[in-house]
Amino acid sequence: MRGNDVVLSDVSMRFGDFTAVHPTDLTVREGEFFSILGPSGCGKTTILRMISGFLDPSSGGIAIGGVPMAGLGPNRRPTALIFQNLALFPLMTVWENVAFGLEARGVPIVERKRRASELLSLVALDDQGHKKPTELSGGQRQRVAVARALAVEPAVLLLDEPLSALDLKLRQHMRAELKDIQRRTGVTFIYITHDQGEALTMSDRIAVMNQGRVQQVGTGDEIYDRPATPFVATFVGEQNVFQGRVTATNDGQAVVDTAVGPLRGTSQGTLSIGDEALLFVRPERVSLMNGATASPDNRIDAEVERRDLEGSFVNLHLRAGNHPISVHLTNAGSGRDVVSGGQRVSFQADDAVVMRAGEFARE
Repeated sequence: MRGNDVVLSDVSMRFGDFTAVHPTDLTVREGEFFSILGPSGCGKTTILRMISGFLDPSSGGIAIGGVPMAGLGPNRRPTALIFQNLALFPLMTVWENVAFGLEARGVPIVERKRRASELLSLVALDDQGHKKPTELSGGQRQRVAVARALAVEPAVLLLDEPLSALDLKLRQHMRAELKDIQRRTGVTFIYITHDQGEALTMSDRIAVMNQGRVQQVGTGDEIYDRPATPFVATFVGEQNVFQGRVTATNDGQAVVDTAVGPLRGTSQGTLSIGDEALLFVRPERVSLMNGATASPDNRIDAEVERRDLEGSFVNLHLRAGNHPISVHLTNAGSGRDVVSGGQRVSFQADDAVVMRAGEFARE
């Protein structure tokens, strides 16, 4: 354990007969940007509220920096929480909002103003301290909320879907802003979101949750390229999914007999011949052969049904028998990627993941 690691040990949360969080072990390392990603109602905000002290776990324990948090209320923990609605005080100026936590702790006004000025500079709002929150844009209010949370010098900053009310372009801008602030301050961020783009863009590591259970913890690349469960595979990004039974296993790979023929991919977990299995491959990892001489591991004959222009890429919708297949191509410009009729698509085994059948994401 390092200085201010956040450690959850066999933590669970029950509300009557309903279990919001099943027994969970989780470690968030000091100084990392850690996201908890999952659909609505999966238990991610409940975990955040247990870390912050607004909820007491039904079982298990939480420690920050090796210190057990049991019996410590929110005001006595080395944490600060940013709510989804930001909860800025409309009648206070921006600098007064930032300094509010310091005032509550009895810090003299000269020191409060100095600290507020430093933090407003950190979030690039140097000249906005005299304004009221209603005079600021959504992104500026978001930065005020971050500055206010950082004013009390927390070891851990907890953020509960803080960008959900912003429009798309502003959300994308604020992703970079938040990551930059976290990097410059070195404060541990624990970020709650249902938006996979936010999690993949900002996070050092991600925990993916479903129905009160953590399904996988890893870097964005690990989550995206090597999902541990069918839920993670279908919740994070798009997938082509092929169902069938395992007919062969060898050297970390498995062959699945599917409706479009035998397909080979990288095994995820222990698989045996005869097991029901799923093979997942991302649309951007599937190629059109177009007379290529290379010999891919997997080839499928399909018919083009539709071409959708998505800006920087083109999404081709094909069908092999009754099975839909999606292929993402880089936009070559001037419609040079336009194809029709019968096509042979292909992908390498290393770009596909095979795992036991299980629950898909519904969102």
